[in-house]
Amino acid sequence: MDKFTLPCSLSLEQASSQATAEFKATILRDIGTEYESFIDMTGGMGVDTMFLSPLFKKAIYIEQNAELCSIATSNFKAMGIENIEVVCADSTQYISDIEHASVIYADPARRSHSGGKLVSISDCEPNLLPFLDVILPKCGILMVKLSPMLDITIAEKELKGVTDLYVVSVQGECKELLAICSKDSVGSISIHCVNLPETTEFTFTKEEEQNAAAPLSMPLKYLYEPNASILKAGAFKVLCSRFGVNKLHTSSHLYTSEHLITGFPGRTFEIEDIRKVHKEYFKDIEKANITTRNFPTSVAELRKKLGIKEGGDIYMFATTLINSEKRMLICKKSTI
Repeated sequence: MDKFTLPCSLSLEQASSQATAEFKATILRDIGTEYESFIDMTGGMGVDTMFLSPLFKKAIYIEQNAELCSIATSNFKAMGIENIEVVCADSTQYISDIEHASVIYADPARRSHSGGKLVSISDCEPNLLPFLDVILPKCGILMVKLSPMLDITIAEKELKGVTDLYVVSVQGECKELLAICSKDSVGSISIHCVNLPETTEFTFTKEEEQNAAAPLSMPLKYLYEPNASILKAGAFKVLCSRFGVNKLHTSSHLYTSEHLITGFPGRTFEIEDIRKVHKEYFKDIEKANITTRNFPTSVAELRKKLGIKEGGDIYMFATTLINSEKRMLICKKSTI
């Protein structure tokens, strides 16, 4: 195998990880299998192109940076990938001139020239919004990678033809927001909350969330903390209707039940104690894993206030209960 070449640090920061690139391939496999052509209109480091190209007879990598094109050409050769054509061009102009592609993929640059993070779709390069009326008729599927910090409601409103939104977290941290768009889209948008590397997925619609009931209660025997992708997507009430759990408070986004619920999309704990958040009540605990949900004090401030170091087998959740009291839930991970 030839030597693999790495580009500048800014391009590396923008690049997808192998886990998220492989998941994008999974999405396309689930949608369909009769794919002819693929265009990555924001080629960059080429990670997504490498993992998506095997699904297609022909793939086209487009990048206006000549150095990145040269690096990608070398790396595709090193990986033994032979069905990718590298094109150094302005991608919006290139797509304006084509007839059709099965799938077009876009990952607009979310870093300014000074290195600052960009979130808004219109601030990224290229700004896809003015070109959607050109791009959508040119493809069966448009897949867009967006900032994980972008509000999904904004993504729904600003992009056209959205059929599915994927909120992808890796090891508990939201990494990508993916939009699937089609000129033939109809009906509700499905929102998929994905947790990698386990590839667990929770799917719901905004209508389902709006219509769901979310009963409240004081803490019971078990406590549930949703995955980061669930919290990002705003699947707060629908968790109650799907799994039969109660919320501790309307705004706390922690859940509880008397009997163990299996399959909950997140972490499960057994509640061992509930304490007021004062140092005198924590003399028996030297170290613990602390999380705050709907609580006015940060984790760092709590550690300093309570004199508790990080680590160990104790999990503590500082939160607000249904009666508006601020309490610390002392928990251990569920073994089932």
